Amino acid sequence: MAVADATIRNVDRIIAARAKTRTIRALIYMVVLLLVVWSVKTTIVDDTDWERMGSVGNVLHGVVQFLGIDWGLVPNLWQPAVETIMVATLGTLLGVMMCVPAIWFGALNITPYPPITYPIARLMMTLSRSIHEIVWALFFVAAVGLGALAGVLAIAVRSIGFIAKMTAEAIEDLDPKPVEAIRAVGGSDFQVFVYAILPQILPVMIGVIIFEWEINIRRSSVLGLVGAGGLGLVFFRQLNTFNHPGVTTVILAILVLILFGEVVSYYVRKAII
Repeated sequence: MAVADATIRNVDRIIAARAKTRTIRALIYMVVLLLVVWSVKTTIVDDTDWERMGSVGNVLHGVVQFLGIDWGLVPNLWQPAVETIMVATLGTLLGVMMCVPAIWFGALNITPYPPITYPIARLMMTLSRSIHEIVWALFFVAAVGLGALAGVLAIAVRSIGFIAKMTAEAIEDLDPKPVEAIRAVGGSDFQVFVYAILPQILPVMIGVIIFEWEINIRRSSVLGLVGAGGLGLVFFRQLNTFNHPGVTTVILAILVLILFGEVVSYYVRKAII
């Protein structure tokens, strides 16, 4: 009887715990649903100028204006397209060189002075990722003037956070046995890095750099909106002159560049990694 009573109490306890869990889960779902509804109402329903939007016919008329290609603009897109790719490539390479100190300081197992260098490196990574590339471009346009140089610098600074963070975390997760072996035979810090750390993180680092370059093609395509050159500048000019087919043409050119970056990154990653 005692065993049966204990079993019944355990079953009742399990049933009560499951019922409590279901109740808590239902309350969480309800709160999330209410937050979603409130967000939609405040950000879309209340903040949209519905009168200016007009009827469905007006909306369709606005969309139809962009259905077309300005073939006369196509020959003038080659140079901005090449400039966009060069901005992405140079910005990525410069970002790789600039992020080396952040990688060294940002990996907890190799940072020279953890209480000082580690927080500084992590702050650099966070600052780089937190500020949008257009904001960086505005800053460098004000500093060095209009042109591709501002775009290259903006891409480089924006790339530091992602490349440094992913590489530093790869260093923190590496196998410590080769490091300990080289240090045990009297190897210097440089030898430890070259022969124990670099071989383990090189595939990850190359993959991250290639992925970041692919993303930077998209970023550099829109930096021209703030005067940093490339296809973004052409897009801005077409938009200002109300050349709607020209806007569509530039968008398609940007899409082609992004597809080109994906194809190149795929084959490069396949050949190297």
